[in-house]
Amino acid sequence: MNHSDKIALPPDSSIYLCAPVNALVEGIYEENIHLSEILKHGDFGLGTFDDLDGEMIILDGHCYQINSAGKVLEVGEQVLTPFAAVTFYVAGDHYELNEPTSAGQFMRWLNDLLPSPNLFYAIRIEGEFAHLKVRSVPKQANYRPLSAINNEQVVFEFDNITGTLAGFFTPDFLSSLSVPGLHLHFLSADRQHGGHLLECVPRQIRAGIQLINKMELSLPLTSDYLRWDFHRNIRQDLDKVEK
Repeated sequence: MNHSDKIALPPDSSIYLCAPVNALVEGIYEENIHLSEILKHGDFGLGTFDDLDGEMIILDGHCYQINSAGKVLEVGEQVLTPFAAVTFYVAGDHYELNEPTSAGQFMRWLNDLLPSPNLFYAIRIEGEFAHLKVRSVPKQANYRPLSAINNEQVVFEFDNITGTLAGFFTPDFLSSLSVPGLHLHFLSADRQHGGHLLECVPRQIRAGIQLINKMELSLPLTSDYLRWDFHRNIRQDLDKVEK
């Protein structure tokens, strides 16, 4: 991360988290937060749905659900979520990658665009991908720890596909609040395919990076959240599921 002279600082850029991710990791899948509340705080982001019912991606104020069958549905503001992260997306500079690049090289290239590991970034990548591996998860019972469902995730692989990767980079020291490091979801240009990114081989892409230096966090008021003991270190479980 050494390109501090390449990204413009937006005047007042913030990320909104409707709940800390540690509650999700522990198995609290029903916080019952309406999407209408989420969209007051941003038009771009990602998350999941109550009962862990698929992957969420928000682009240009539209929210999409990718369920465990791989089907993409645009959902209304009445749906409920236990965790979502959003911002009003305004990209700084853009960066292009115009040749096929291995998955490992792509992740290093993307990380090198970020001037510091101690800030949030919103990342939107448009273009063509030689190969993508994504996942979704089937609907779950409440209180089942996230690590317990790792073997039940449904993986989809696509070749020669066009679409958008959207998500955030979170500093490591905030891992109890949001997924640390790069966390990206994919939506195809035809709105037919998507999921949580596991592996990416880009062919020709354009990445927009928004530096974020403020965070707004809401804490749930459900009985589950208020009574839970959050002293356990969840980092290993989170890495197992999200990476």
